[in-house]
Amino acid sequence: MYRTHLRPSRLTTDDSSQTETNNTQEQEQQTRKLSQKQKVSFCQSSIVGHLSPWPTYSSGQTILHNRKPCSDNCRKGAGSWQPQSLGITKPRYLEQLENYLRKELLLLDLSTDSAQELRLQPYREIFDFFIEDFKTYKPLLSSIKNAYEVMLAHQREKIRALEPLKAKLVTVNEECNERILAMRAEERSEISLLKKEKMNLLKLIDKKNEEKISLQSEQVTKLRKNLAEEYLRYLSERDARKILIADLNELRYQREDMSLAQSPGVWGEDPVKLTLALKMTRQDLARTQMELNTMKANFGDVVPRRDFEMQEKTNKDLQEQLDSLRDDYEEVRKEHEILLQLHMSTVKERDQFYSELQEIQRTSTPRPDWTKCESVVAGGPDRWHTLAEGKNSDQLVDVLLEEIGEMLLREKDFFPGLGYAESVPDFLRFDGTVENKKPTKKDVVTLLKDAWKERLAEEQKEKFSDFFFSFLERRFGPADAMAWAYTIFENIKLFHSSEIMSQFYAILMEKMSESVYVKHRETVSQLLKEMTNVDSQNEGQITMEQFSTVLRSAFSSKKEEKMQELMEAAGWHPNSSNADLLDYQSLFTEDEEGQSMPFLRLLWEQYMNEKDEYLQELKQELAVELQEKVTLPKVREALMTIDPSLDKQTLNSYLSQAFQLPLTELPEESEEKEEDIVIKLQTVLERLQKTDFRRRGPWEQESTS
Repeated sequence: MYRTHLRPSRLTTDDSSQTETNNTQEQEQQTRKLSQKQKVSFCQSSIVGHLSPWPTYSSGQTILHNRKPCSDNCRKGAGSWQPQSLGITKPRYLEQLENYLRKELLLLDLSTDSAQELRLQPYREIFDFFIEDFKTYKPLLSSIKNAYEVMLAHQREKIRALEPLKAKLVTVNEECNERILAMRAEERSEISLLKKEKMNLLKLIDKKNEEKISLQSEQVTKLRKNLAEEYLRYLSERDARKILIADLNELRYQREDMSLAQSPGVWGEDPVKLTLALKMTRQDLARTQMELNTMKANFGDVVPRRDFEMQEKTNKDLQEQLDSLRDDYEEVRKEHEILLQLHMSTVKERDQFYSELQEIQRTSTPRPDWTKCESVVAGGPDRWHTLAEGKNSDQLVDVLLEEIGEMLLREKDFFPGLGYAESVPDFLRFDGTVENKKPTKKDVVTLLKDAWKERLAEEQKEKFSDFFFSFLERRFGPADAMAWAYTIFENIKLFHSSEIMSQFYAILMEKMSESVYVKHRETVSQLLKEMTNVDSQNEGQITMEQFSTVLRSAFSSKKEEKMQELMEAAGWHPNSSNADLLDYQSLFTEDEEGQSMPFLRLLWEQYMNEKDEYLQELKQELAVELQEKVTLPKVREALMTIDPSLDKQTLNSYLSQAFQLPLTELPEESEEKEEDIVIKLQTVLERLQKTDFRRRGPWEQESTS
C-alpha cells in the first residue's frame, strides 16, 4: 500500500502556485507557437511536443531530440530541423518535486531488508503527482505505471519463490561438502594403509633378495675353499708319488748292484753280452721313463674316483638346495604378484560395494521399528515382547495383523450372512445378519478343545462340518448356533499363529484331512507315554541320553539334523552332558491360549516339511508336468521306488486317497492295466497333501535306491 502524503504543490504559498500557473501557460503558448511555425507532420510534432522544453541538465546546453522515421515527409522535414539551444530556467514545479524527493529519501531508514522497496516509494508518489497534474497524458502514464507495477510484483513473487530454494541449495551444498570431506578422510586412511602394506611387501622382497645373495656368496666361497684344499692335497700327493718313484728306482739300482757284486759267476760272463744287456736295459729304462712322464702329463691333474664321487655328491646337494631356493623364490614372487592382483581386485570390489551400499542406502526401505508396536498392542511392552520372541519380520507382520484383526473383530456387533451358494460351507449358509458373540481367544480355544473331545469320542463319524454345527447346537441351542458358527469361523480364520485354530480351520474348510490331526495327537501321546515309561522314579525328569534314545526310537526315519533340531528345541545345547536332567512333561504343556511349547511346534513343522519333501520326490520320480496325467500303476511304482519300506496296506491307503477309490475297489498289482485309471498329477499331489502322507523308511534309502 502506498503511503499518503500531501502533494508538494499544495505545500507552497498561493504566490508560488500563481507563478507556476503562469510559467505553465507560457510554456504551452510557446509550444503552440513552435507547432504553428514548423508546420510539419505528426511525426515532427512528436519531436518537439514535450511537456517542458527545459533540459534535464538545466545549464542552457543544447538538447538533441531523438525521433523515429515515420515517412518521407518526416525525412524531408528532419533535414530542415537543426538542434536548438535553449537557455530556460528550471520550472518551479520540477524544483518542488526534486526537493520533495530529496527530503523523502533522507527520511527513509535504509538499514532494513526492504530498503529498496522503501526507496522506490517516494518515486511512486512523485510519479502519481505527475500523472494527476498532467491530465492529458494520465491514461498513458497510468498504463506505463501499472505495467511497471505488475512487473515489479511478478519479480517480487519470483524472488519470494526462490528464497526457499536458496536456503535448500545452501543446505545441500553443506551436506555435499561434508560427505566429500568424509570420503576424502576415508580415502586418505585407506591410502595410508595401502602404502604401509606396500612398504612391508617391498621390505619383504628386499629381505628375500638379500638372503638369496648372501646364500649364493656363502656357497661360492665354500666351494672355492674346498676346491683349493683339494688342489693342495692332490699337488702334495703328486710330489709324494714322484719322490716315491725316485726312491723305488734308487732301491732297485742298489739291489741290482748288490746282486752283481754277490754273484761270482757274473764276472765270468761275456762282456759283449753284458754290454748288450745293459744297452737293452737302458732302452727299457728310457721307454719306461717316457711312459711315466706321459702318464704324469696326462693324469697329473686327475683325482681319485672316490674323492671325485664325494665332490660330485656334495655339488649335487648344493645344486638341489639352490634349485629349492630358486623355486621358493619363484613361489614367493608369484604369491606377491597374486597378492597385488588380489589387492587391486579387492580395491575394485570395495569401490563397487561402496557404490552399491550408497545406492542401497538411497533406495532401500528402512527396517521397521517393531518397538513402536508396544504402545498399540493390548497388554503393552510385556505382551509384545512375548508375542515377538523368536519371530522374524514376516512372522511379526502376521502377529501384528492378528492383533489388528482381533481389535476390528471386537468392534463388530454383527456379521453379514453369506447366503446359500454352493461355495459357502454348510454350517455358514444363512441370509441376514448374525450376532458377534465376541468371545476371548481363550474361550475359543476351550470351545475347540471340547469339540475335539466329543469328535474323538464319537463312534458314528459324520462329516466334520456337520458335526461342528451339531456341536454348537447342543452347546448353545439352535437359536444361537449360527451366530456362534460365524463367530468361531471368523476367529479361527484370523489367528493363523495359533496351532489349534489353524488346524481346526484347515480341517473345517477341507484343506486338511481329519486323520492328520488325529495321527499327530496319537504320535505326541505315544511319545509322552514312552518318556513316562523311561522315568522309573516317576519324578517328571529324564536324562538327555534317555530323551535322545526315545526320540530316535519314535522317529527312526528322521534325518540326523532334524533330530538335532528337536534336541535343541527341548533345551539341549553342545555343552550339555548326557547326564543333564530334562523336565520332559513341560514339553507337552500349553498356555491358556492353546499355544504349544517350541518342541511340539517344531515337531509339527517338521512333519509338514517332510510331507512336502516326500511329495516333491514323488513328483520328480514321475517326471511329468503338473497338468499331465498319470496312471495308478505309475504312482504305485513311484511310491515303491522312493520308499521301499512301504507296506501293502499303507501303499493301498495312499493310492485310495490319491485316486478317490475305496480300498475294496483298488485293483491288484497283477490286474492293473495302463489305461484303467488316469488322473492329473496335480490332483494326485493335492489329495495326498490333505492326508496323513509320510515316509515309512529312513531318508538314507533315497540315495541307495
